[in-house]
Amino acid sequence: MLNRIRDIGHLLREAGQTAKALRQKGLQIQEKGPDDFVTNADRQLDALLGSQFQAWFPDDAIVTEENLDSLKAWPHAGRTWAIDPIDGTSEFLGGSPHYAVMVGVLDGPKPVAGWVYAPEADELVYGGLALGGLYCQRGNAPEIRLQPQQPAALTGKIVLSGKDRERYGAAIREVFPNTEYYSVGSFGLKVLEVLGGRADAYFYLNRRVKLWDTAGPFALARCAGALCCDFDGQPIAYDRLDRTTLAHQQHVWVGWPDTIGTYRRDLAQALATVPQFQNP
Repeated sequence: MLNRIRDIGHLLREAGQTAKALRQKGLQIQEKGPDDFVTNADRQLDALLGSQFQAWFPDDAIVTEENLDSLKAWPHAGRTWAIDPIDGTSEFLGGSPHYAVMVGVLDGPKPVAGWVYAPEADELVYGGLALGGLYCQRGNAPEIRLQPQQPAALTGKIVLSGKDRERYGAAIREVFPNTEYYSVGSFGLKVLEVLGGRADAYFYLNRRVKLWDTAGPFALARCAGALCCDFDGQPIAYDRLDRTTLAHQQHVWVGWPDTIGTYRRDLAQALATVPQFQNP
């Protein structure tokens, strides 16, 4: 893997800029399920990335969002590459810049490396425990080591999706009345808001997020020292995925240890009063 770091970065940039160009030309859109869409760009990038990673790493499991047959490769005792060709499809369809191309690596059940590439910003963030740190590269500029930014004091800002805000926003404000919510589309970009010190935490509460959404971002978060856990404080476990869809069965919290200690107990009690929290 280490000898392919630059190749992976170049491939993700190629894929992301291809997605950007295809969006400018006009997309072909299909509905996979309720509020779940796929475009010709998703499928084209999925095939490109899946085939190249399989060629590079023939002994590893390759799981990609749009190749349903590839889901059968999980769980895998060795190394698994989880690929999301376009993370933040709604934003991609809506003309927003907040989408990303993502790759994550799991060693057994543990995320150990990840890449998040934002095509509109032409910015790649990658790293993990297996890569010895976190790095950022913008365009063709030299990469720099990325230093996570844990706020010295709570910002009062929480990253929360629009759907979760509709369901749980009022309950959160009952215990934290000065909270400010915002969203940036892609799951990976939301996690980077926390690692960059711009938000106290990211909550994901509807239990639809899947292996390829979390593997890369969680690898970055783990390397930064942030926590990825549920509202009981239990780590997000990859041996508890739905075996058919590879969706996580836990609510997700990404934040710093001190922040989670401040929020978790009161917030968990408040959210427990909302029926959808237990039965989304």
